[in-house]
Amino acid sequence: MQTWQKSSYCGEGESCVHVSASPDAIHMTESSDPTGTVLTTTRTDFGQLVRILKDEPVTESPFDVSVAAEDTDLLYIRARAVPKKVVTTTRVQWNAFVLGVRAGEFDHFTLEPH
Repeated sequence: MQTWQKSSYCGEGESCVHVSASPDAIHMTESSDPTGTVLTTTRTDFGQLVRILKDEPVTESPFDVSVAAEDTDLLYIRARAVPKKVVTTTRVQWNAFVLGVRAGEFDHFTLEPH
């Protein structure tokens, strides 16, 4: 069974971006995404996303985060390695995830398991 983690900046019972790990991959989803999409990526690529969100320099982003449309607060998250899989979230939920990343709450997902 996978254990999913969300940012502590996401309120109790609120929909949020969730992250989990398996021995060889990192998984991301949005609890309110109607498609139920789960993005799967490497620890290295997730680590690059974490560094980008912490405003640390990296050469290339393994993810695209884009606005669905100007008149909505929906965001789409895509892993470049699997561009057809899209997780849908909102700006508020994404911002809660980013705050958690900047607080170091997801750093352990970037470390290789022992």
